[in-house]
Amino acid sequence: MSEPRTEPTPAPDPDENRRQVLYWRLLARLFDHEEQASLESASLAVVEDIGLPSALLDPQASVDAIVQCHPDLAAEFEGLMVPEPDEDGRDRAAEVRRAALVSKVLLNVLGTGSGTVSAEQLFRWQSDAGWLERALGCKPGELRGGRPGAGAGTGGAGAGRGVSPTGTGGRSGTPDLGNLIPTIGPELADIEADLVKRMHLREVLADPALAARLTPSMSLIEQLLRDKDNLSGVALASAKDLIRRFVDEVAEVLRTQVAKASVGTLDRSIPPKRVFRNLDIDRTIWKNLTNWSPEEERLYVDRLFYRHTVRKTTPTRLIVVVDQSGSMVDSMVNCTILASIFAGLPKVDVHLIAYDTRAVDLTPWVHDPFETLLRTQLGGGTDGTVAMALAQPKIAEPRNTVVVWISDFYEWHTDRLFESMAAVHRSGAKFIPVGSVTSSGRGSVNPWFRERFKDLGTPVISGHIRKLVHELKTFLA
Repeated sequence: MSEPRTEPTPAPDPDENRRQVLYWRLLARLFDHEEQASLESASLAVVEDIGLPSALLDPQASVDAIVQCHPDLAAEFEGLMVPEPDEDGRDRAAEVRRAALVSKVLLNVLGTGSGTVSAEQLFRWQSDAGWLERALGCKPGELRGGRPGAGAGTGGAGAGRGVSPTGTGGRSGTPDLGNLIPTIGPELADIEADLVKRMHLREVLADPALAARLTPSMSLIEQLLRDKDNLSGVALASAKDLIRRFVDEVAEVLRTQVAKASVGTLDRSIPPKRVFRNLDIDRTIWKNLTNWSPEEERLYVDRLFYRHTVRKTTPTRLIVVVDQSGSMVDSMVNCTILASIFAGLPKVDVHLIAYDTRAVDLTPWVHDPFETLLRTQLGGGTDGTVAMALAQPKIAEPRNTVVVWISDFYEWHTDRLFESMAAVHRSGAKFIPVGSVTSSGRGSVNPWFRERFKDLGTPVISGHIRKLVHELKTFLA
């Protein structure tokens, strides 16, 4: 009797082992913070063997510094973690190379340690976070909420780029983070906020050279707004400069979104202005085709057609009420800027109210978001009834009024506030409850209010600020 045949054990793949060594080192560094000698030496051998600089393993080396010394690596970091459709076969050597680069950028961004943070460390982290955003297919600042035009919450990076629903697709051997981008953005913002809190910000602001190097972000603006009353002299001037820079950046993006659709429908009762820029060439040719002369091969035009450009614009009152408690900082900043943009549109009368346990009418400064933010007082509890007391008298013509209420709706007087909101809705005014208008789209809403708004027929908008922009433009059209 012959003995049963046994299949030979496949030989271990050396490239697979190398890739695993690099990722095990990444996990050890992130969760243990203690150097694992065996993993460090094995990783160094792998990196040198595949021709990459050993600086990739140096926790103190920024991605900028590595790219400066090795410019050819810049292109490899761009889109490094963007999923791509699976290809036939696996390039094991390329997987090892990507693992080394992915480990570097993740470790620099996620391994922030503890203790006091210097200005230089914050600068370096912001730069490395920008490289992580590039690796994910975004622009620097998009995922951290600095610019609401793209990134998390909008289907930004990774959207439509072959993201595998199983989480295993994309470039072989590269972690498929495409499906996690809506989560990564808020986490990056949280890390940045923690670094800002651990930094001696007042000392940095007092040094104009250091302050000029700071990159404005939502986390930094929040800290500045909270601390503005404790600043003076050079530090206060530096803080105001950072706030204005951030406001201008966000306003530029939001202004573009608002302008994508004109406000008001075309008014065809008014004849179009007969000027060249309004000439409808296609319609003019079509309507004069009967005047075509085959013999002369010439079209005789006896009538010109022009486009209608005048729009019906009924004066509309937009009342924006914003919860300025500590949990709503993103919304306070974004909505203040958004209100100023709509205030610049023709025949839109914008009023802005901010509240916590007290309410303040910020309408006189609504055209200048910078001055408006300087007048906010972040923090405290929430009592929406005081804001409603200011908002209701402003509703003169309900059918031509929209009330946008931005809050997480964790209120002290829930029943009384909801009843007044329902009364506004029943009066004929457009009532839009908004849970968050952040760049990341993250935010919680009191489920008690959420269900009652749904029953009222005014479901809560919660997510990216573009949702609110769309709702407002639809009402104003």
